Amino acid sequence: MKRDDAKKLSDVALEELAAQLAAGKSEELTKFLNTMSSFHNYSFGNCLLIVQQMPTATRVAGFRAWQKLNRQVRQGEKGICILAPLIGKKKAEDGSSEAELLGFRGVTVFDVSQTDGEDLPDIHRIEGDPGEKLSRLHATAISLGITLSYEEDLGGADGVSQGGSIVLRSGLTSAAEFNTLAHELAHELLHRGEDRKTLSKTVKELEAESVAYVVSTAVGLRALAQSADYIHCHAGDSEQLAKSLQRIQKTASLLLEQLETVSLDSISEVA
Repeated sequence: MKRDDAKKLSDVALEELAAQLAAGKSEELTKFLNTMSSFHNYSFGNCLLIVQQMPTATRVAGFRAWQKLNRQVRQGEKGICILAPLIGKKKAEDGSSEAELLGFRGVTVFDVSQTDGEDLPDIHRIEGDPGEKLSRLHATAISLGITLSYEEDLGGADGVSQGGSIVLRSGLTSAAEFNTLAHELAHELLHRGEDRKTLSKTVKELEAESVAYVVSTAVGLRALAQSADYIHCHAGDSEQLAKSLQRIQKTASLLLEQLETVSLDSISEVA
């Protein structure tokens, strides 16, 4: 598949997703968010391409990359086309060279389910329990300058974002607390600037809960009924949906990266 064909496929996937949401159906968005949770380092366009061609994919790599992992792509398997950057070198005035993005090209990757060979290192998450990831999410909030505290009653809510601070309802299970904190962190990161005035409450909740869904799914949490309730709410505008998906992808990617790199030294600061 060529670059232009991949771009057309991505556009078609986005239009279909918008149409599904306009019809009140959330299955396609859920598939996309599940894909994003496995491929959070990929652009939202490549996530669309993966989910359009193989919605069950969990880990992809090129033909030779699988061989280096002592796995072989089975004969006859159809590859997944994604877009990869073309990087060249540009001469600076001082004679040095620096990397420059020249464009994109279509490349073929394969899912692990299309290969045979040696077992891979365990990349799956703890089912049903965020484990240490909850402490890491606490530390992430603190590293972003956001204070955390707990109260017994939040008027029926599990969490509240207050602009620089988040209050969580005490007594939540670790899974519910992780999902709620991810949701409120998304509000803090996405909806405290000018977007606070321009975005509707529905879009804000869609974005925050979609981020929470991606991050929670990535650490192994399941049965996120509240997420499903929020996710079906969208007007079906493909242009606005594309902007939201980009924002969701960047924010979820940031939080997932922080979960891997943040220091736990600050978690004692949680009130």
